[in-house]
Amino acid sequence: MKIHNFSAGPCILPQEVFDKMAQAVLNFNNSGSSIVEISHRRADAQEVIDTAISLVRELLNVPDTHEIIFTQGGASLQFVMLPFNLMKLDGGKAAFTETGVWAQKAIKEAKRLGHVEVVASSSDKNFNYIPKDFVVPDDVDYFHCTSNNTIFGTQMKSFPDVDVPLVCDMSSDILSKPIDVSKFDVIYAGAQKNMGPAGSAVTIINKEVLGKTGRDIPSYLNYQTHISKGSAFNTWPVLSIYGVMLNLQWLKNLGGVPAISKINQQKAELMYSEIDRNGMFIGTAEKEDRSEMNATFVLKDENLKPEFDKIWKGAGISSLNGHRDVGGYRASMYNALPLESVQVLVDVMKEFETKFG
Repeated sequence: MKIHNFSAGPCILPQEVFDKMAQAVLNFNNSGSSIVEISHRRADAQEVIDTAISLVRELLNVPDTHEIIFTQGGASLQFVMLPFNLMKLDGGKAAFTETGVWAQKAIKEAKRLGHVEVVASSSDKNFNYIPKDFVVPDDVDYFHCTSNNTIFGTQMKSFPDVDVPLVCDMSSDILSKPIDVSKFDVIYAGAQKNMGPAGSAVTIINKEVLGKTGRDIPSYLNYQTHISKGSAFNTWPVLSIYGVMLNLQWLKNLGGVPAISKINQQKAELMYSEIDRNGMFIGTAEKEDRSEMNATFVLKDENLKPEFDKIWKGAGISSLNGHRDVGGYRASMYNALPLESVQVLVDVMKEFETKFG
């Protein structure tokens, strides 16, 4: 039976990526060695990370003003690296929107190094919407937002014009739709939600915002360290970034970000149309802020949960349960999830309505 993987992360990847990764684990580039045992300093390993960086630049139209680096530690380490690199040592301040758990974690880390002003929050309604019409002070060192909230199923549809450096955590929707990278000073994303296997994070940085904090930054936490070393300051996760490279090549061959954006819109429209039509379910996010990546919904009658669970599991669907902070269900529709899988879930929801509605 085909498995339809709606996991919120690590994400689904194309089958061809798994096939090539599996072969590389046994024999990388016909070298007789496994990719997990080769030196990251080898020329063919260096080609992997160079190609991954080049593909990020190409697929997102990253301008020459911005550098691209890969680091370990996921987005969680970026929560620490950002204030070290952007927040001034004396009187440092940052502004945030609080739109979910990951935004809260970023706020917590920034508070260790300076003052944080939360300019808008959706915590009053359990983060089921994106705040709007807020004002960002012009005396902060940077403004931070989270583009997509995997747990609560909300997504920013536009980004504010601000007079300070604009920073965005795009972990769960990067490369899913076109963006104007030049508008941002820092974009970061853990790879495991839409780019590749867990183990790395990509950061896109406007060079003009660096070197202005007056801080003595620990070497690994300093963006300039990784820029100067071509993301090879330490032993980088070769297999993980090889998976990212393969996934980016797959995306390029598909037609790039514009092509996958159309497919993602089709998947989201199919999913949300059924949630709204089917009397057995209720969507948890405000309609205007619904995420194309993570559709969250609950049963109107929780007593029927065992019956619905039996049907979707029997159809080969996996990882549909919602996060404990929301409950219910979450269909994560990352780039590699085919439209066919969403249709299977929709058919299951219709079958459930027919039997128990």
